[in-house]
Order: sequence, then C-alpha cells, then structure tokens
Amino acid sequence: MSVETRPTALQQYLAAQASLDASRAAVSELGKSDAVATFEAQLAVLRRQLVADPGQFRELFIRDGMAALAGQFRSGELGAGFTHQLWETLLRDDDASTVLMRFLWDLPLRGKRTFIRALDAHLRDRYPMFAGLSENWPAASNIGPYIREPEARNRDFGLVNTGYLGYLTQGYSQREVDLFVWLEALRDKQCADSPCELGELLASGQRKGGCPVQIHIPSLLDLLGQGKFAEALALLESCNPLPNVTGRVCPQELQCQGVCAHQQRPIEIGQLEWFLPQREKRVTPEEIERRYGGHPDPWRTATKAPVAIVGSGPSGLINAFLLAAQGHPVTVFEAFHELGGVLRYGIPEFRLPNELIDDVVRKIRLLGGRFVTNFVVGKTATLDDLRAAGFAQVFVGTGAGLPQFMNVPGEHLVNVMSANEFLTRVNLMRGLSDEYETPLPEVGGKRVLVVGGGNTAMDAARTAYRLGGDVTIVYRRTQDAMPCRVEELHHALEEGVRLRTLRAPAEFAGDDRTHAVRAAVLDVMELGDPDASGRRAPRPTGERETVPADLVIMALGNASNPIIRDSQRDLRVSRRGAIEVGEGTQRTSLDGVYSGGDAARGGSTAIRAAGDGQAAAREIGALASLSADEVRARVARARRFTAEASAPARIVAKTPLAPGIVEFEVYAPLIARAARAGQFVRVLGWPDGELIPLTLADWDAHAGTITLVIQGMGTSTRKMNALGVGDVFAGIAGPLGLPSELHDYDAASETVVFTAGGVGLPPVFPIAREHLRRGNHVTLIVGFRSVDLLFWNGEAARLASLQREFDGRVELVFTSDDGSFGIPGMVTGPLRQMLDADRARAAGGAPAGRRVAEVVTIGPPRMMEAVCALTREYGTPTVASLNSIMVDATGMCGACMVPVTEGGRLVRKHACIDGPELDGHSIDWDKFLPRFAQYRAQERASLERAGLA
Repeated sequence: MSVETRPTALQQYLAAQASLDASRAAVSELGKSDAVATFEAQLAVLRRQLVADPGQFRELFIRDGMAALAGQFRSGELGAGFTHQLWETLLRDDDASTVLMRFLWDLPLRGKRTFIRALDAHLRDRYPMFAGLSENWPAASNIGPYIREPEARNRDFGLVNTGYLGYLTQGYSQREVDLFVWLEALRDKQCADSPCELGELLASGQRKGGCPVQIHIPSLLDLLGQGKFAEALALLESCNPLPNVTGRVCPQELQCQGVCAHQQRPIEIGQLEWFLPQREKRVTPEEIERRYGGHPDPWRTATKAPVAIVGSGPSGLINAFLLAAQGHPVTVFEAFHELGGVLRYGIPEFRLPNELIDDVVRKIRLLGGRFVTNFVVGKTATLDDLRAAGFAQVFVGTGAGLPQFMNVPGEHLVNVMSANEFLTRVNLMRGLSDEYETPLPEVGGKRVLVVGGGNTAMDAARTAYRLGGDVTIVYRRTQDAMPCRVEELHHALEEGVRLRTLRAPAEFAGDDRTHAVRAAVLDVMELGDPDASGRRAPRPTGERETVPADLVIMALGNASNPIIRDSQRDLRVSRRGAIEVGEGTQRTSLDGVYSGGDAARGGSTAIRAAGDGQAAAREIGALASLSADEVRARVARARRFTAEASAPARIVAKTPLAPGIVEFEVYAPLIARAARAGQFVRVLGWPDGELIPLTLADWDAHAGTITLVIQGMGTSTRKMNALGVGDVFAGIAGPLGLPSELHDYDAASETVVFTAGGVGLPPVFPIAREHLRRGNHVTLIVGFRSVDLLFWNGEAARLASLQREFDGRVELVFTSDDGSFGIPGMVTGPLRQMLDADRARAAGGAPAGRRVAEVVTIGPPRMMEAVCALTREYGTPTVASLNSIMVDATGMCGACMVPVTEGGRLVRKHACIDGPELDGHSIDWDKFLPRFAQYRAQERASLERAGLA
C-alpha cells in the first residue's frame, strides 16, 4: 500500500467520526441505549481533554499510527488526496478541525512550509489566492485582505479594502474566510522581543514603531493560530476597545507592521484587528450584548466618581469605554449632532464605515455611558462648569480642528475651501445625497486641485473623484516624502487621481463676474537642505506654471481650536495653542483635567489619540481620594446636569411675525444660561437637514428658553417655519461666536446707532439692550422692504417695551424701501443725516445733539456693505455682525472665511471664531459678498425637489 493510500491515524479518526455520525442517526431512529449513551459521554470527555491539550492529540496519534502522518510532513511533500482530506477536516469547524489547527500551529517552520506548499500545489484551482503562496513563504508571500478593483470602486463610497470578510462577496464561506485569517497568523514567528507590540529597540535605547495602545500582538496571533477567535477578540478588546476603528485607519506600516520581522510582507496586523469584531457581529452577534450588557448602571450604584469626556473622537471614545468598563459614570460631550468626531466628519466611508463608530458607541452605552450632542465645551459650558456640575475629572479630547490656509493671493475666491469643510459636507452632512439639505460645491466634470500630501488630502481627492471630479493632488515635495499612508496614495492613483509633485500654489486666479476660482499659479519647487523635521526643505526654482481649477481643496493640516483655551485662561497651552500635559502623564495645568490626542499633540494619528485616551483612563481610574458620600453626591449632580444638557430642543411657543417670518421660543436651558448679546446658535431642524446659524434674539435663563426668529428663504428655513409647538429641533448648539464688545459712552452727548435690516432686527435687539443697561443712549434705525414685513413695533411688542424700560434713552427710526412706512429708502438715509449733523456740529454750524459714537449694522449683506461704505467716509467706527455661510460654526470647517485687511495685508478671519462682529471698515466686501451666492444653484434645486420653488 502506498503512502498516499495507506490509512493514516487522521483517516482513521475521520472514519471513526463518520461511523459515530451513522451511529447517532441509528440511535435517533431506534432509541438510545445505555451503552451508546455511555460511549458518547466518554468520547465527549476525551474531546474536551484534546481541545484543552493538543499535545494529547499528538501523543494519541503517535500511539495509534501517527508515525505515518508525521512521515508525510517529514518527507517534505503532501500528496493531493491527503491535502484535500486535511483541508476538508479544517473546514468542518468542529473539535477535530480545531485540534488540527493547533497541531499545525505547533509544527516547526519546516512543517508549516510543507503544508503551505501542499495548498499551493493541490488547492490553487479551488482557491486562486493559494497560487504562488509557497514562494518565499512566510517572509514575502501571504493571503491579504480582499481589495475591490479600482474600476469597481472609484465612483462609489463602498469599502475599498474590504478586509478578509470581503472574500464572502466572492462566494467563500465564513469558515473559509476564518481559515484565510488563520493562514495569515500561521506566518507569525512569535518573536521573543515582540517588536510589533513594544517597538524595535534602537542602539540609542529608544524604541521605533510598536503599538501605541500596547495590544499584545504576539499573544493575539498565538490565539488565532490555535483557532481561538473568541479568546483573541477578548484579549484585543482588553487592550483596545476600538479595534474595528483603529484596525481600519491606524498607520500600521509606521508602527506594528513597520517593525515586523517579515519586512518584505509584514503580517496584516491591522486587518486581523478589524476582522475579529466584525466576525463576531456576523457569527455570534448575541455575544456583544452578553459581554457588555447586564452590568449594574454606574449612575445608580454610584460607587465611583463621575467623569466628563469632551469630544467623541478616538481619544474620547477609548477613554469613555475604559472608564465605563471600570464602573465610572461617564458622560461624553460632543459639539456635533453625530458622534465620532473626526472619525465621522473627516474620514470617508470607503475607508471607515460609520457603523464601526456606532458599534463603539453602542458598547459604551451598554456599559452605562451617556452622550450629549450639540454641546460645545467652552461655549455651552466651560471646564469649570463641568467640574462644578459634579464631574470629578474631565478628559479633553477635542482634536485640533482649525484648518490651516496658505494666505496666498486669491485664497478668498469662491470654491477655494478647506478639506475639513468639503469632507464634513460629504461625510457628516451627507451633502452627496438628494435626501439631505446640505449643499455641496459642484464637482462632477469639474477640475479639482487638492493641495497637500497627508491622509486628509487623499480622503478629499478620492472623495472628489467619486463625485465625478477630474482630480489632481498638488504637493510641494516628492512622492516618497508624502506623509500619507502608502496604501492610501496607491489606491488614489489606482482610482484615477493624478499627482503633481514639487509644486506649490503661489496664487489663485478667478473669474471677475462670478468671483470663482478658475486657475492656480504653481511655483515649481526643488528640494534643498533638510528642515527641522529632517526632510529636505522645498524651495522655489523661480519657474511657474498655471493650471486650470474649478475647485481647490486645501488639506494643509489643522491648528488648535481656541474655544476651550479662550474660555479657560488658567489652562496652560503651548505656543501653538495645544493643551500642555506633563511629562509621562495626561494631566493638564488644571486640577482634575486631562487631555490627549490632537488637542494636546497639535496633530497626530487616530491610534496615538486612542493611546492618549487609554493612558488618561488608567490615570483617572487609579484615583480614589473621594469618600463614598462625596462620590454619591457628585454622581447625583452630574446625572442632573447630563439630563438637563440632553433635554430635547422643544418648541414651547410660536408667533408669526410677518409673511415668511416666525418667532420661536425653544427650551434650551444651558444655552439660555450661557447666552450673551451678539452670539448665535447652530440649528439643525431634522436629522437630514442643513446646519443653519441663527443669531439669538433673546433668552430667559430662569425659564430655560431661547428666542429665534427665522425667515423662510431656502428649503431648510421654510421647513423649520412649518414646525409647531411641541415639535423638537434635531439639535441646537451654542451659544457660539464672541459676545458683543461693549463700550461706555456719555448718554447726554453720544449715541450708539444700530442699523437693522429686516430680520437683522432680532439680533440687534439684545445688543442694543445691553448698551442701554450700561447707561448708553441707543438709536435704532430699522429698515424693511415694505410695511407688510414690519414686526415688533406694536404697543405691546419688544421695541415699545424697550422704550418704556429705558425711557428717554431709546430713539426709534423706521425706513421702508417702498416708502410704505416711515422714511422712504434704505437705513443709510437717516444715518447719513446724523453723520452730516455730526460734521456740521464739528464745524460749528449745527445745533447741539448727540454725536454718533459708533455704528452696529446687522442685516442683508448688501445693506451692511452700504452702511460700512458710508461710515468710512465720515470716519465713524462701525461693527458688522456676520452670520455668513457656515457648517459647524465652531471654526472646524473654515467655511465662514471673511477677507479682512490688517496692517495693509489681506488676512483670513472666521465669522464663527473671530466674530460674528468684525470691524466693518476692514472687511473687503468685494471679496466677501460673492461667497453668499456660492450655493444659489444648489438651493434652487433643493427648493424644486421639495416642491417649494
């Protein structure tokens, strides 16, 4: 009998299994005898022993004929029949296959190579990915994740790298996919020094690479090699509760895989991380609820101090998860209406599906964690407020969040935008779908330039290409110096994105009629000496070239957002605005406040942010200085604050003011307590609506309400005005922007003049009231197109009540464009008369009267421009309040750019961070006003879709 046909112990075992299966079938027909039952019980015990100790399996085979099986492997060749039988056993997904996986895992490298050669030789027809697998295995050959072909993916937002589970779409079973993953783990060398986990030890004593969250990678691979998928996931999540996120976006090639012993083809550690939680969702979805649900509610047990987490990006989520798992009551405060931070707004779904973020959030909720959206720390409440509300510790993981620009000529042009804005409109606000109201710039068929070389640039370029753009990335260094992940650049080029290296924008040219960008003038660069980062610094050669461009996306990184630091002056920050933490700690200069991620680093990766969140959780969890009574009291206060912050933005009153203009009173207690004159809120009417900035018309801190006046212009505002009492806005965030800067004037001789056009009157009202409370005299020049649009002027209305409250210090002047009420014409008419009187008095030729101390103008942009042009003639200080085009309204997107001249230079300010009130004389109105028409075509199309045109 040949070696190929001789019955081996493995074949005998399989025959016994088949015999047992037949016996079971017979027993089910004839009734189970005591003897058979005893036999099965004994076999079950044996199986459990074998699973617990694979060595018994090996010894049993040696005793019963294992020599033949071992001989097969020692011979260096496995026959076709034997290989097929071996593979079929592995596919069974039972005790026998598990024991066999462990047996093969324990083989020396020579035996494993014999096995891989057999798969290559005998199963390549069945599994094309096995063809050539044995060539230079395990160092340089493997079965990688399934990546969709470029032509199949470059116009949709489905996953590009679909991971090992992507093979399911190619007709393979879950068990086959499990074995592909197991074969990848089989490559592992179980290195004694664990470079993938700890990093490679350099001669300097420093470590290069490694895992920022200290995943026990060798142990993980050992469990996978033994077929223990559930145990591998448990180990993984004990180190990193976000593996299905970090496994997708972490730059493994610079960290764990970058120092893998297999330098030619590192083990797919990131994909293995991502695979395990996704596999559990498919195979045993009930396990998620079992493992994370059913825990005592930490808000009720109140045995550990409550913690506030600011920001729901990678550092905040991992911090919240680990602390909640320890039994801390945690509340995560997020500025947006959706959770995930940069993971959701910044990373497209072809790289990171939103469901993976939702999975993490679900686990935190199951552990008792709570989330509050539309909450801007530094505006809605300060860090001091959170601590006063009962939170014993606060972790700040807000990211960097302020996009950088180059400040080159033409950067103000329409359709020059930040990658943050572009990606937020697409990813978070779903502007690519007609079902959502957020407008997108026209991309289809347009020439798109993306400036930058990082991952954000890749995301923006690949997104624009999927929207139909003709996309070119412009980068000032060479391709090999690009900081993006190699995989992302490779995929971008595969998909059709072009790359122009050693090029940097010197200026942008626009269309004089539309003020939209039409071309970029590029400096041709060369590499000089290394800069501070060690890379060769680019420098202009003196040569320039002009390339056409209809849309320019600036992806140049982010600076630190000033909101928190400006609200907390005792928080120590670096020269660049990042929050400072101590050496070897995540503690900040404020007692009980910790930070990590981009907020403290100023710019890094998701995995490093997660590592900071993990480190801070360890520090916070180790604190136990509060008494049990103090803990319970703090938890009760923090619970009340969380509930109040989460209260739905319910409409409690609605008053029609004029055709298309409605006043709403909305329950928003924390905004009402924090509101100051001149500030605004960001309103989302419904989940698939558009984010709209609305200036606060009034507020009542005692009642917990704010007053909004909405004029129905576009689809979103018209739908908002259709809401009624009891309805709820999907989200209101604020108060945003800087409060009005007030000055004291002599009420007897000076007046502060407000020019309010139309719905500019509601935002004027609280600012004027604050001036009056300071003792100033106020003149309100209120303009409407016609008497039909007049509001707030009746005996019982707000303006009359203001006059009664501040008797003698309020003067009202009304104008109408059509002359139907008050003075005919625009607000500039009576304003010019006042300014002329000032000039005449200064020359001694007019009766005594109040001088115009300053002008505040709010209303239609053209009106504000006219007022500023007029007051510039007279040298009268003028403030313009700008609620321009916005998305997030916290500075993160950079959409509300205002070109301002300072010191003879045109610089960029942002209405939501530096305003909304800016010096009206410094604004370059010719460059600013065209931005209001940027999405006019999209708004018309939206009205038509909604049947409102």
